[in-house]
Amino acid sequence: MTGVLERTQFDAPSLAGAREVEDLLDRLELGRFLPGSVTSFLGRNDNWAGETVSGQRIFVKKLKVLSGTARSGVQRTLAFQSLLGRIPQEMLLAPDFLGWDEDSGVLVFRLLDGARTGAERMVDETFDESLALAAGRAIGALHSCDPSGLVVDDSPCPLPSTDLLHGLNPLLFDECSFAELQAWRLLQQDMAVMDAVAALLEEERAAPKFPAHCDLRLDQFLISDEQVWLTDWEEFRLADAARDVGSFAGEWLFRSILDIVTTRGDSQSRGDTSFADVSLTHETVIARGVAKFERLRPVIEAFCRGYREVRPVVDEGLARRAAGFAGWHLLDRLLAGAGMNARLSATARAAAGVGRTILLTPEAFIATLGLEGVS
Repeated sequence: MTGVLERTQFDAPSLAGAREVEDLLDRLELGRFLPGSVTSFLGRNDNWAGETVSGQRIFVKKLKVLSGTARSGVQRTLAFQSLLGRIPQEMLLAPDFLGWDEDSGVLVFRLLDGARTGAERMVDETFDESLALAAGRAIGALHSCDPSGLVVDDSPCPLPSTDLLHGLNPLLFDECSFAELQAWRLLQQDMAVMDAVAALLEEERAAPKFPAHCDLRLDQFLISDEQVWLTDWEEFRLADAARDVGSFAGEWLFRSILDIVTTRGDSQSRGDTSFADVSLTHETVIARGVAKFERLRPVIEAFCRGYREVRPVVDEGLARRAAGFAGWHLLDRLLAGAGMNARLSATARAAAGVGRTILLTPEAFIATLGLEGVS
């Protein structure tokens, strides 16, 4: 993630324990960060943003080293960079990649000053249909790109995983919080979910493979001067296009569930997004959830229009698989949220329930999710 994110900015991790970062900046002749100029942003990896002694504004990310994932993330980023020149710049923008160190998992990019993430724009309700159209064109251009000669690890994406649904390995078990263990237990005790995930992965294996982001969330999009940039290519690979399309839809579906207990978009809302009625009945929750998503669905439909403008012919079953991955996305959000909380929240459980329903019968939710445009 790069950019200037006012609400998620905080003091940067100390560079004293990251000598490899300063060594790389020296080798790239960028110079080290100016004292007092460095900030950081919320994310899974340590990161630093600021100005160097040479006057360069840069963003540095140090990938977590876990079972070789840092090296893999650098290699996948390099693979994407090798492909980027084949994609028209007006279709897909990515921050300038300035250098890397494979052994330590350090990546250096030019900083996009003033950029805000798509997630922030979603919360502010300023991620409109025009931005969604541009995002759809970007993903469509990525999926349409000729990958001939591309060298990239073709191993499957880490999640969903039928292996993990049967049991966690000792290393992962030891790293899980109590809430994460709760989340995994819910999934591992649900045979219908396990069967649905296995069926989705089987369809994915049979689907044609295209260059794909494979970790698409709204915070991977940066908006600068109303242009859409796409970042974070550590999971890039040849994969089923439905992963990216479904993840985009899943982001908006998840937002609609979070909004059930807010007045966001309600006709009576006067700018206060808190919701006073804390004794919601099951029927009220369902009704509000449907209303919230119907308000956001045009954004997904705009994304699909942009996608088909660039990729007019799609593979059979794309919409159904995308709906399945949208359902999985809500279960993935359950796992991701559990890693940051002591216990599973009621909202996370509600989102997982919706995701489960979609995952079990994805074909029934293509129109509901606004995915008819990619069918």
